[in-house]
Amino acid sequence: MRDPYSILGVKRSAGQEEIKAAWRSLAKAVHPDQNHDDPLATVRFTEAGRAYDLLRDPDKRSRYDRQQREAEMRRMEQMRRQQAERKARSEPPRAGNEDAEDMIARIFGVDSRNAQADAGAQPRPQQQAQPQQTQSNAAPAQDARKAADESDEANTAPAAAPGATLISAILRRIRGSRARMDKAPDLVTDVSVSVEDILNKVRPTIETPEGQTIRIPVGAGTTDGQVIRLKEAGYRMEGLRRGDVVATVRVTPGRFRVDGFDLKADLPVTIENAVLGCETTIEGPLGPLSVTVPEWSGSDQTIRIPGEGLIMENGERGDLVAEIRLLLWDKPDARMIDLMRSQREGLYL
Repeated sequence: MRDPYSILGVKRSAGQEEIKAAWRSLAKAVHPDQNHDDPLATVRFTEAGRAYDLLRDPDKRSRYDRQQREAEMRRMEQMRRQQAERKARSEPPRAGNEDAEDMIARIFGVDSRNAQADAGAQPRPQQQAQPQQTQSNAAPAQDARKAADESDEANTAPAAAPGATLISAILRRIRGSRARMDKAPDLVTDVSVSVEDILNKVRPTIETPEGQTIRIPVGAGTTDGQVIRLKEAGYRMEGLRRGDVVATVRVTPGRFRVDGFDLKADLPVTIENAVLGCETTIEGPLGPLSVTVPEWSGSDQTIRIPGEGLIMENGERGDLVAEIRLLLWDKPDARMIDLMRSQREGLYL
């Protein structure tokens, strides 16, 4: 569903009376009985009813506002992260060919290379004859082997994202003597899709910090809250196996509400049709569907239409659940008012 405030045309600070007045005005304007030539009148009327149901309930409204704020915070955080990555890619290299290890040594005030070499060195017994000569001969050989190892790593390591080398060096500096991490962090994100996107297998896209566009596979077995993991498609870091993409599917509000693999939709029914029963239609995900409303149907009743929901992994489909919503006529009816008054006050004409 679109933003309920926009649907009713009210501000987010609107009070209950203003929301109620806006709903009444909009409901009269888009009511199907007043728009026989408009095939989308029922959809707009249902959308307005759902918006009013959400905003008139303080708990639902508060929960919706909180979710919108959290979603906006996530979007802002993602934008800041992408801006930081773009800034890191655009910054020129530091003078003097300072690499990540040298930078970490400058930041922490410790030569990380020497610290690693000292940590891996074994104590030697004291000798009086040639201690300085032994060290001077070993140091060039050790430096040569280290340079060769670093050269091999530079030639064989996969391309890393800008800034990934620095992050990897920081992780090594913080880890110290702990077990080595062999995998970069996962890229955790949300992807928003509609019910129609799932049914039509429209694959949403995300952008990695390196600027790569990745399509998230949706289709059979996809529903709200499902977690999709794409192996080795996430962050890159030098010397580490690439992380995964972990995407959580969020089904955006629309004509339908998602309950597992079932779809729920409102079915507006006038009072006389609810009391006497009727044959009507409801807009399903693939087109209009015939529905039989039983006699004496209230707003707490539902009509289940099998096989019109989302597709499961085994190929079966969930159901479409029509939730009855009672409607009043556009203009007051004197006979109905007298009947309701007699029912309430015990007067029978």
